[in-house]
Amino acid sequence: MSPDSAESSDVLPSTSPAFDAAPIHARPFNHTPAYPPPDLESCDQEPIHVPGAIQPHGLLVALDDEQRIVTASRNIERLVGHRTADVLGASLTDVLGPSATAALDLALEDGDLLSPIRIRLDPNDGTLSSCDVDLVVHRSGGRTVVELEPVESPQLSATVSYRSARTAVARLTETETTAELCERLATEIRQVTGFDRVMVYRFDEHWNGEVVAEDRREDLNPFLGLHYPATDIPAQARRLYTVNWTRLIADIAYEPVPLEPVLDPASGAPLDLSHSVLRSVSPIHIEYLSNMGVSASMSVSMVKDGALWGLVACHHYSGPLRVPFDARSAAEFLGQTASHLIDDRERADHHADERRSSALLGGITTSLAGDPRPVYDALYSDERLLSLVGAHGTALFADGQLLTLGEVPPASVLHDIAARVGAADGKATATNHLAGLSPDLAEWAHLAAGALHIGNGPDRWMLWLRPEIEKTVDWGGDPTNKLIAATEDPSVRLSPRKSFAKWRQVVRGQSLPWESWQLEVVENLRQHLSAELLRRTHEHTTLAESLQRTLVLDEAPSFDGLEVLARYRPAKGSQLGGDWWDAFSLPDGTVVMAVGDVAGHGVSAATAMAQIRTGLRAYMIDGQSPAACVDRLDVLTRTLLPGQTATVVVLTISPDTGAVRLASAGHLPALLVRPEQAEVLPEAGRPLLGIGFGAARTDELVLDPGDTLVLYTDGLVERRGVELDVSIEQLRSAAGTTAGADLEGWVDALLTTVPGTLDDDLTIVALRPKGSRA
Repeated sequence: MSPDSAESSDVLPSTSPAFDAAPIHARPFNHTPAYPPPDLESCDQEPIHVPGAIQPHGLLVALDDEQRIVTASRNIERLVGHRTADVLGASLTDVLGPSATAALDLALEDGDLLSPIRIRLDPNDGTLSSCDVDLVVHRSGGRTVVELEPVESPQLSATVSYRSARTAVARLTETETTAELCERLATEIRQVTGFDRVMVYRFDEHWNGEVVAEDRREDLNPFLGLHYPATDIPAQARRLYTVNWTRLIADIAYEPVPLEPVLDPASGAPLDLSHSVLRSVSPIHIEYLSNMGVSASMSVSMVKDGALWGLVACHHYSGPLRVPFDARSAAEFLGQTASHLIDDRERADHHADERRSSALLGGITTSLAGDPRPVYDALYSDERLLSLVGAHGTALFADGQLLTLGEVPPASVLHDIAARVGAADGKATATNHLAGLSPDLAEWAHLAAGALHIGNGPDRWMLWLRPEIEKTVDWGGDPTNKLIAATEDPSVRLSPRKSFAKWRQVVRGQSLPWESWQLEVVENLRQHLSAELLRRTHEHTTLAESLQRTLVLDEAPSFDGLEVLARYRPAKGSQLGGDWWDAFSLPDGTVVMAVGDVAGHGVSAATAMAQIRTGLRAYMIDGQSPAACVDRLDVLTRTLLPGQTATVVVLTISPDTGAVRLASAGHLPALLVRPEQAEVLPEAGRPLLGIGFGAARTDELVLDPGDTLVLYTDGLVERRGVELDVSIEQLRSAAGTTAGADLEGWVDALLTTVPGTLDDDLTIVALRPKGSRA
């Protein structure tokens, strides 16, 4: 089982050399008097939120609307000196004193439930007489629930929660990656709470878990990288984690304190303790912790976009540990802070992966361009092809020839995989569970449990393959873990080793999942390969037209805050032209748009178009400004496409502010259409790409709501016998007088603004902000 097996708790593996206490299922304690003891087969149905009992280090009362006690924990006589039977029906003031009632009224008045209020109890005949306590209030159905915990060393707890947490948050924000964030979080929470081991446990898309960070006592063996099945933390436990972020078990060997009565007298149902800080936990969970030698535990939730992302699990081995409420609040605050930072760190991780893969792809394609061998032979002699997407094997089939690299199954199996995974359009597709597509493929999972596919027709495809996870992860890899597994009593029902074995069964036949950026990088490779083949063959017109269809988008992508419309028209006779356009988002939300025109027609123009477009994407993803991107495209054109020239205009726009940064190389000027007028923007920057002269500059402007920016190629305005300036003025005049709310109709009207025969292909892209900005 996992950090919180069968219970919404923190059961990440921890070990002690020996644990000679009696098995928990043999003890007389009833942890859940509200329902029968669960078994391993039904634990996913266990109603853990209504146990009917609490842990003994505090007391609980439930009140009706008149603040009279309807339910009380049976330890109330020991703690405050009133028999349980006598407090039922009594007022809170009569039982806990005026100070508790005043604190309750304050919490209800402020609406600040679940935050502790520190008070000193009035004198009574129990052990909490005149003691400092933390009073916590929450609502459960129609009841107001009040819980008290005695404060131990109040000065120390205040120091821990304030002084440590303040600087810890600053250290969390200094991290740059998800791994660094989780490692720092484990360290900070261990320092705040004093547990022997603190681990960060992350869920995958199927709710299987992995220990991704750990901070521990030096003599404890590591559990970093261990995996657990989704069944260890069932759905009802995950729900509790999202409503109650912190849970403490101060003493695993605690004797549960039943509530009196177990069933609410009004509803006839057990009291819902989802928000309780003292809730008794599942006996299955206690059994698991006991078998691991854990004496105290705590968990802190990590929630991203309202869903459980992971857990911080804390374990102690050297006796009970009652973490002060302030320290628990500090740990919860650190968990919340980390939760807010996760999205940014994951984006940074993906961006770094994209940059590494772009650099790797650049190296591969550069080598191809200078290699005299046939394209596919050169490609499959490059080991970087495996590292490109983290594969163990790859295969290519084209023109009746099969090439492989790394570890792959037989040819017949490869053809079967390609047929099952590939899409009709050849675009990148992937699966991490080939056996789910065909049971016959299960026997090859040691080589190919997952596959990534690109194609160019039914008889041309490439595959990247990954083996099943079971092959690459082993719980017994750590020498100490091997010893634990070898010496474990066969009668033990629950343990980390048994959980890991169950996880291996769950994931058998599955590979690590493919990331979206990996599909993008092989899609870019597909375009590179098509371009390289076209460059070498010069006459494969069918392939060239397929390449252009791949590169020139059929319609504009959708972007939040922007309306984008594009039109492309081929030249007379459908001759393959050099027009292209592109639009995509950067990790920070900025949108990049570009329109270009490569000189010439046919295969050579399409080849150059592919390389320039791919280069632009790589440079912009790498963080270059539009001007720097244009200058680097000039170097690329001169280096890889000698004798070729092209024009391009590149811009970035912030959907939130409308701020535009624009750079151009020899391209026709953009058209800015405002409600009151249309204007032709100054021609910006350097001459054509490929001539090695001049430097680009970045111009800036702001698109306000109602403004429209138009980018186009010369096919829209260039006509025989008509001066270009005259045609552009015709376009400007028509744009200013016909602009309206219907962007599609407006753009279609502009296509016929300049009369005459269309001798060249034509591209027009219009963009404008949606709605209004505050």
